Amino acid sequence: MGSAYTILGRSVPSHQLALATLGAVVFIAIPKPWGAAPPKHPSINASSPEEEKFVKEWLAKNLPEEKH
Repeated sequence: MGSAYTILGRSVPSHQLALATLGAVVFIAIPKPWGAAPPKHPSINASSPEEEKFVKEWLAKNLPEEKH
């Protein structure tokens, strides 16, 4: 096969180091896929403050409450 490196007195093949490096990068790069995603709320594009207040009150009244 290929060369091997001596790490802490043990011989470690280079392909195992490559796989460990790729695994560490993937583990760090992927942000917690097993956790719950935060709820997404769309933005309210109201033409006036009264309209925005009405929409927020309507949503609070008619949408089910989220459990935390």
